[in-house]
Amino acid sequence: MLKTIHDILLHEAEAIRNIPVTDDYEKAVQLILKTKAKNGKLVVSGMGKAGQIAMNIATTFCSTGTPAVFLHPSEAQHGDLGIIQSNDAMLLISNSGKTREILELIVLARRLFEDLHFIVITGNIDSPLADEADACLFTGAPAEVCPFGMAPTTSTTVMTVIGDALVVNVMQESGFTKQEYAKRHHGGYLGVKSREE
Repeated sequence: MLKTIHDILLHEAEAIRNIPVTDDYEKAVQLILKTKAKNGKLVVSGMGKAGQIAMNIATTFCSTGTPAVFLHPSEAQHGDLGIIQSNDAMLLISNSGKTREILELIVLARRLFEDLHFIVITGNIDSPLADEADACLFTGAPAEVCPFGMAPTTSTTVMTVIGDALVVNVMQESGFTKQEYAKRHHGGYLGVKSREE
């Protein structure tokens, strides 16, 4: 078992090292910064395991000064689409780039605001979702560490790391301070630590 665990860690670390870093990261960060400047928010969405990563990215953006919400793509079809406003941008996550609910969400969102901008995290740069992106962040399409090669494992790891890269760069480019972090994170250990001199 220890060897298996060691092999898993090596596999995931290698997948992270192999994430392609392109100019689209700068495009994505600038798009988020422009959205903030217009008092808009980042609407983040994904289905299934990618949705769990999307939710984590949204909450991390919130705690670091960028208003963000998670929008479940299925619930969007039953009224939650109303959370989207004209000055928002969307961050959509799908490993296959073919997730039906996400592609439908794009159509519905554009019916509301046809000039809405989309940032995409995907493992398939030749997908319908990638074609809709203003900035497409490719995961590198790593093989899943799951023994069947099916369960989202390595793919969700790299999605999380890409989200972290966006968050940190937006923090740095916007001049977000520890004091501002403290205002948004009052409770718990991090709340106490953020207020230390």
